[in-house]
Amino acid sequence: MKAILRIGFLALAIMAIAVPANAGPYEDGRAAYQRGDYATALKFWRPLAEQGHAKAQGLLGLMYAKGRGVPEDYAEAVKWFRRAAEQGIAETQFYLGAMYANGDGVPQDYVEAAMWFHKAAEQRHAEAQYSLGVIYADGKGVPQDDAEAVKWYNKAAKQGAAAAQYNLSYMYETGRGVPQDDAEAVKWLRKAAEQGHAEAQTNLGLNYANGQGVPRDNAEAVKWWHLAAEQGDARAQTNLGSMYTEGRGVPQDLVQAHMWFNLAAAQGHESAKQGHDRTASQMTVNQIAEAQRMARDWMAKHQQ
Repeated sequence: MKAILRIGFLALAIMAIAVPANAGPYEDGRAAYQRGDYATALKFWRPLAEQGHAKAQGLLGLMYAKGRGVPEDYAEAVKWFRRAAEQGIAETQFYLGAMYANGDGVPQDYVEAAMWFHKAAEQRHAEAQYSLGVIYADGKGVPQDDAEAVKWYNKAAKQGAAAAQYNLSYMYETGRGVPQDDAEAVKWLRKAAEQGHAEAQTNLGLNYANGQGVPRDNAEAVKWWHLAAEQGDARAQTNLGSMYTEGRGVPQDLVQAHMWFNLAAAQGHESAKQGHDRTASQMTVNQIAEAQRMARDWMAKHQQ
């Protein structure tokens, strides 16, 4: 359930910033990057980075990490991230921490990762706060401390970080670092689910199916499982298959059930394989052919 996400560099955050009319080299580089003209962005940013411009250093590191305008080179990315991070740029402190946590461009070192996550988290960087919560929960690079994990998850969750909301929900559900509280668990799970977090959607469906922290409601369970299943979550697909087989929360539909079981089974989900075989034994040849066609169409659509 918990894992430090591999670096998801926030290039879109760079691209979303308007370039002022009186643009200088840094802003010209950003405009070029926004156009996808990475070679020109590099021409503007490299001299600035070599002169000690912290933001340009961070963005040059980003280009090496993503292989944009330069060959992908994690070691070079680390070099530039470090220079920006040492000047106090929270974003690059987080990136550098993630490089250490993932072992990209440097030997994996959770102590070093924790140090950089702390620096960024203290500046209210939500992804760093979330990542710090993860390493406290797992005891990697820091003493294992559920209460400290909850503290950082809570900070990130309040800034809208869906992964932190999901993990915070888990802590309340299991009573790790906080008193066990199903209502509070559901509150944070719903916030993550409403942001499209597939695992949160699947678990919220389970809460409704089991009446845990919410009134039992099969239709509501199906709603959340549909949303997660459309994102490819195998557990949600399997659960949907069962609901369609039994006609719970939806009209019974063996063709739909077979399709969802088929999709989950293709991901190696054992329960889905068993459900697939049980459902197929109740279907006609034509129904099975239709379900298989629907599964192929779904996969073609979602692989685009």
